[in-house]
Amino acid sequence: MTTTGRAAPETGPLIVVMGVSGSGKTTVGRLLADRLDVPYAEADDFHPPENIAKMSSGTPLDDADRRPWLDSIGAWLAGHTEHGGVVSCSALKRGYRDRLAASAPGVFFLHLDGSPELIAERLRSRRGHFMPPALLRSQFADLEPLAADERGSAVRIDGSPEETVGLALAALPR
Repeated sequence: MTTTGRAAPETGPLIVVMGVSGSGKTTVGRLLADRLDVPYAEADDFHPPENIAKMSSGTPLDDADRRPWLDSIGAWLAGHTEHGGVVSCSALKRGYRDRLAASAPGVFFLHLDGSPELIAERLRSRRGHFMPPALLRSQFADLEPLAADERGSAVRIDGSPEETVGLALAALPR
């Protein structure tokens, strides 16, 4: 209770919407942030120009390329622990998720899970994004699904974005 006798405002959830390129991280992340009334950040905006140039040329990023990017996202998460937020980030490997969770303990990872065929189709129809469909295979090769000891949940992306958000909201811890 506060000194005014009213309950303190509830803390919003802190969520990383994760998955391979084309899984719907941006669309679902924005919708989810709107539904939860928390800020949203797009992880692609945290990439340095060198990373974007590398991916645009069809070259996958390596772990050294990702470290400063992950640290920037971690700093954003740490800055939003009090009131919550949603950030989209591939977070394909356990080590990447551990790095983000070290910056913001309590973060919840929401894995947007779909078949390679579905996601490849989505990538083929997407325009104006620097991530070429040719890199999808490398993303699936790097993907390490959430482990039982990680704070998070996988949701299927076979339905509409709104249906996926509904599944995401149901998966969040209460």
